[in-house]
Amino acid sequence: MKKGVTNNKIQQRTPLEKFFHVLNVIILLGISLTIILPFLNIIALSFNGGRDAASGGVYFWPRTFTWNNYKEVFTDNRILNGYKITISRTIIGVILGVLCNSMAAFALKKKDLPGRTAFTFIIFFTMLFGGGVVPYYMLLKALNLRNSYWVYIIPNLYSAWNIIMIRTFFESISISLEESAKLDGCSDFRVFFQIIMPLSKPVIAVIALFTGVAHWNDWFTGAFYVNNKDLYPVQTILQEMLTNQQKLKNIISNSHYSANLAKNLVTGDSLKMATVMVSTVPIMCVYPFIQKYFTKGVMIGAVKG
Repeated sequence: MKKGVTNNKIQQRTPLEKFFHVLNVIILLGISLTIILPFLNIIALSFNGGRDAASGGVYFWPRTFTWNNYKEVFTDNRILNGYKITISRTIIGVILGVLCNSMAAFALKKKDLPGRTAFTFIIFFTMLFGGGVVPYYMLLKALNLRNSYWVYIIPNLYSAWNIIMIRTFFESISISLEESAKLDGCSDFRVFFQIIMPLSKPVIAVIALFTGVAHWNDWFTGAFYVNNKDLYPVQTILQEMLTNQQKLKNIISNSHYSANLAKNLVTGDSLKMATVMVSTVPIMCVYPFIQKYFTKGVMIGAVKG
């Protein structure tokens, strides 16, 4: 029955609707290709020999397959240390970020909270206006966070958008569950951790993904607020490699694979492509595990007028 109804709806489309549908598919396909094709080119270059890639003509398939580029990445101490910083800050940042934003949203959803309207306005105000880079730099310096590992964690604990999104989701949960738990003697902490959080997996998964991607892709903090190169995340190192050929040469000159470098089996461009791949693939692998929560969490937790 449902299949027949669906077929009738398709047959009842007007010529204009059919044209729009075809045009929409073509546009989305074109946008997808602009993302997929450059990514395939990066993959091909990362697996291609450096000398051969320098001659050009490598597009979507490696012409001279080699693992040397990835061997260089995984044996360079500076890049490996950058991955340790990136992975640790992402894990800690996601856990603390989800916890802090969720607890703030839980408090703001309570209608009997004193100053609830004022707190909400202050949080929303930060989404529209900011002090700028210089005042932010001065604040980090005054808090002794500059040139510290915690500069990656503490300033990013709270997000106005995440708080409002989670609060909207929490408000969709029946208040009777919280009232029943209170009658049974549950404290606010127990209600939050044993009732609210287990029922909020969709929005929590979305916030965890947003927070994790933000931490993983952040190069700006390391480049502008950290001077100690031992505290550079891998994205900051990659940004330097892409913009400063001299620093890239220094990285290559300290490599353990001098034989490959002497033969030009690994070049600056091939090393950059391998580093791009290694820094991109891990965060891409996370999405399939939370895809089932993503759409539901965004739709239910979206800000409603």
